[in-house]
Amino acid sequence: MAHMKHNLTCRQSLASAFQALSDEALKAGWSEDDVALALAELAEERVIEVTAKVITEGFIPQLVAAGGGRNS
Repeated sequence: MAHMKHNLTCRQSLASAFQALSDEALKAGWSEDDVALALAELAEERVIEVTAKVITEGFIPQLVAAGGGRNS
């Protein structure tokens, strides 16, 4: 439950900046649909990057410990 509360707090702290970014895109002439889709795609790409980093970093120590490191 603590993780969910932490996530909510993070989400709340980002909400105004997220809205400002959306507003700027709308002022620049993009439609609400275009803005929403672009922001969702950017968020999805970020999640994929972070997940890949966690997976990669999680495997590297295991490889080194197993003798798979470059210095072995």
